[in-house]
Amino acid sequence: MKAFLFGLGLGIGLGVLFAPVSGEEARDSIAERANDLANSAKHTIDSARQTIEHGRERLRSTLGTVREAPGSETRPTGTETAAF
Repeated sequence: MKAFLFGLGLGIGLGVLFAPVSGEEARDSIAERANDLANSAKHTIDSARQTIEHGRERLRSTLGTVREAPGSETRPTGTETAAF
């Protein structure tokens, strides 16, 4: 009999723990998770934009340095066409 009552109490306890939530609670939970996901996506996009902009600035700086370097002038190769 003790085992039966223990099992009954355990079953009731687990049933209360895992019982489905009300519709309003479920909607609130879904809305909260959707907002969290949207905020995470915005943060990821902003971070990617910053990374890309930083990379563009570094590339421009590097190209400017290469263009200004001695010996970086263009030299004729003999394959140029005359401009009219």
